[in-house]
Amino acid sequence: MSDALSKLLATRDWLMADGATGTNLFNMGLSSGEPPELWNVDQPDNIRTLYRNAVNAGSDIFLTNTFGGNASRLKLHNAQGRVRELNRAGVALGREIADAAGRPVVVAGSLGPTGDIFEPMGTMTHALAVEIFHEQIEGMKEGGVDVVWVETISAPEEYKAAAEACRRAGVAWCGTMSFDTAGRTMMGVTSAAMADMVEKLPNPPLAFGANCGVGASDLMRTVLGFASTGTERPIIAKGNAGIPKYHDGHIHYDGTPELMGKYAVLARDAGVRIIGGCCGTMPDHLKAMRRALEDTPPGPRPSLETISDALGGFSSASDGTGDTSGDPKRERRGRRG
Repeated sequence: MSDALSKLLATRDWLMADGATGTNLFNMGLSSGEPPELWNVDQPDNIRTLYRNAVNAGSDIFLTNTFGGNASRLKLHNAQGRVRELNRAGVALGREIADAAGRPVVVAGSLGPTGDIFEPMGTMTHALAVEIFHEQIEGMKEGGVDVVWVETISAPEEYKAAAEACRRAGVAWCGTMSFDTAGRTMMGVTSAAMADMVEKLPNPPLAFGANCGVGASDLMRTVLGFASTGTERPIIAKGNAGIPKYHDGHIHYDGTPELMGKYAVLARDAGVRIIGGCCGTMPDHLKAMRRALEDTPPGPRPSLETISDALGGFSSASDGTGDTSGDPKRERRGRRG
């Protein structure tokens, strides 16, 4: 394939993605409840800084500030008529930064969930979801996106709708789901079920995997679940920087740059091709991850014991598949705040 991500994957054993969007923007003054996508037009220099910091920290791929840029989410802020404008602007700023990087950097258009529940439990239909996502992707195309990056999805129906929207728009895509406590998405999808679903799509993603969820330990256990299926499709891991803790009115993630460096190396040794961070992951974390990936020789595929020793205990005894044989003892951790 001729897309920018496939070209990079063909020449490198691993690629580093970016870190958090929300955490970084909150540090720049974004208010709680304020849609960050409006900053693509209202605060473009802050968005340039967000992207530039990821590139300067060593990211080969960065996600655009378009996660909630669909009509269903923007309607909450009376901005549903600005979908194409906001997505075009968010991607165009990314194109500007990537093209000035002096090395190949992939601009990945972040596409998050609609926020609605699918039929029969809710009102969202497949056709409507495809339409909503397609509108968003067309805006990204106008901005010069390299690849669409579907992320933080819980429902298989929504993942399939996003896949169809990408096919309709004629764009390359990747897609991650978010696995919560006990190794399943909020809608009950396991790592094995996701790997199976991906291969059955009419237009499967260039790469698939997991993002967000609980902490880096749990995400790594999910990644091992993907690898154990024997998939040959590139795997993505974007784990949170530790566990969220509430301090002085702010959410703080307790993962240090050193911890995220260990996570990055474990992910690589587990067979992950695209490694990044999610909530709480700042430029300092990314720099430590890049340094660790470059300086640490490849090692054997890590065991669950190795992962828990390096990154902390898992949040549950089960990985979601029902197989707990050989699992190490784990300390209990609270659910996400």
